[in-house]
Amino acid sequence: MEYRLLGRSGLKVSALSFGAATFGGGTEFFRAWGETQVDEARRMIDLCIDAGVNLFDTANGYSDGLAEEILGKALHGKRNQVLISTKSFFPVGPGPNDVGSSRLHILEQVDASLRRLGTDRIDIYHMHGFDALTPVEETLDTLNSLVHAGKIRYIACSNFSGWHLMKSLAASDRHGWTRYVAHQVYYSLLGREYEWELMPLALDQGVGALIWSPLGWGRLTGKLRRGQPLPKVSRLHKTADSGPPVNDEHLFRVVDAIDVVAKETGKTVPQIALNWLLQRPSVSSAIVGARNEEQLKQNLQAEGWNLTAGQVARLDAASATTPVYPYWWQRAVKHRNPPPV
Repeated sequence: MEYRLLGRSGLKVSALSFGAATFGGGTEFFRAWGETQVDEARRMIDLCIDAGVNLFDTANGYSDGLAEEILGKALHGKRNQVLISTKSFFPVGPGPNDVGSSRLHILEQVDASLRRLGTDRIDIYHMHGFDALTPVEETLDTLNSLVHAGKIRYIACSNFSGWHLMKSLAASDRHGWTRYVAHQVYYSLLGREYEWELMPLALDQGVGALIWSPLGWGRLTGKLRRGQPLPKVSRLHKTADSGPPVNDEHLFRVVDAIDVVAKETGKTVPQIALNWLLQRPSVSSAIVGARNEEQLKQNLQAEGWNLTAGQVARLDAASATTPVYPYWWQRAVKHRNPPPV
């Protein structure tokens, strides 16, 4: 397994990391993803560790905290071998302060996550979304104090706009606080908007990308084909409307191109899609999940080899879309504003 620096920090993370959103199935939404319980979670974690994976990602809101509990129990005795990433932001109760990135909410949720995970520290702690009602200074001062207290090691954000992230980084620099070293983002062959602004910002400011849903919200599993119905077993039956929108023609154009490369390489559709991501600038790790051990084994084989330049170019061409303004305009003057890819 390749290990990469997480942004401009000294922390090394595995190129593939494991996402525990499939653990628990504690709500109807997350049951569509999976219902992995402790015993199977232990086996999956052992498979990951044997493959060299050192980063395990979860969130306080996954199955109302059950995913954190299962991850903590499954990691018992192995805590010092791995890194744990978790998050807060989304509502955890009916109260007016049970949501967001206020000092009160962050402090409560860090302690709650530590209890559920059964650990004394969180290696990477994310703001799961941007809270426009809380000053960034309040959020960052709180996170900085938690780093100095030893409860968290590194801070990160997720699903921020470019100006959200840059405003936060500037505030940290101004006050000498801990900076966001990573940004957990959606990025896949089906959704390349990350490249328009967030990737150039990441490269300029040293923020590593941790990729969620690298298989396009389950659409790049190899099971979706032009002219064929959705498979009977697919989380898309229940979650398609809550994920990133994808035009059917775009989806099948990308899948057709992946199929060509898959035949050339002898790899699967998910392995091709994941390997393409691992060759993109700023990507520190792609977070893979799995309903079962066989899926996990297949996904872990996406690392350790590289697509050729020609194969990457074919996939780039098939997945390209016209960017919105001002990015299409900026590409017209790329001699002074070169794109990162």
